Amino acid sequence: MPADFEECGRFAWRACRDGTVEILHSLDTTTISDSTMIDGLTPLVLGGVLCGQEAFESAAVQVIESTAGTADAGWAAFYDNSVVELTSGTSPFGPVHRQARSLVRGHSVLEVGCCFGFLALQLAEDGHAVSACDITAGAIDHLTRQATRRGTPVDAVVGDATRLPFATDSVDTVTLIHLLEHLDEEAAIQAILEALRVARERVVVAVPFEDEPSEHYGHLLRLTEADLRRWADRVAHAGARTFTDHGGWLVLNP
Repeated sequence: MPADFEECGRFAWRACRDGTVEILHSLDTTTISDSTMIDGLTPLVLGGVLCGQEAFESAAVQVIESTAGTADAGWAAFYDNSVVELTSGTSPFGPVHRQARSLVRGHSVLEVGCCFGFLALQLAEDGHAVSACDITAGAIDHLTRQATRRGTPVDAVVGDATRLPFATDSVDTVTLIHLLEHLDEEAAIQAILEALRVARERVVVAVPFEDEPSEHYGHLLRLTEADLRRWADRVAHAGARTFTDHGGWLVLNP
């Protein structure tokens, strides 16, 4: 390792004269995945090297794109390895996706706040008719390209969770998996109402339980199971249940 880099967990870093940070890593197309990228960057966040969501996301993109000879090859490896880890359960987030997939009812599914769309890809490869939306156009572009490359049909569109661009009663299940903690209280309720409007059979909500909201992930709310029950009390539905499994879950019947 060059002498001017400082080790920090699995990665190393140095400050540049322009105020940016250069990160050194050993990940390649066989090892890059969502979990290995997060494992590498988290110590830099905890150490104060990366501050805030924008810095974290910028570093993540640079790590992914530097694992191969081209950015496209880096993204392809990132997606393929991440889906394998999530499906097999070797990713720390795998249990959340496994639970979400088990709670889907009916054939058609909408994943709201899909981010990279790993769950949407798994659901489509399970045989569901899948739509996905996220407020970030870049995330939708990546998902669309990778779904096409993998031959996996996912209808991905840019959309706001509080104003879903989908018709009433248009899909069987709507999922909001680790999305609502990114919103304030009233926006979270509006997102649940929108999901209930669009869903015919079920709405599935999952949130992390954190001591403090994770700033680098853009989290705003610290949530407990009591918050999920309170949310259920604030919306009209035909049945609700909450439970805990690697965080909190709220399952609503429209």
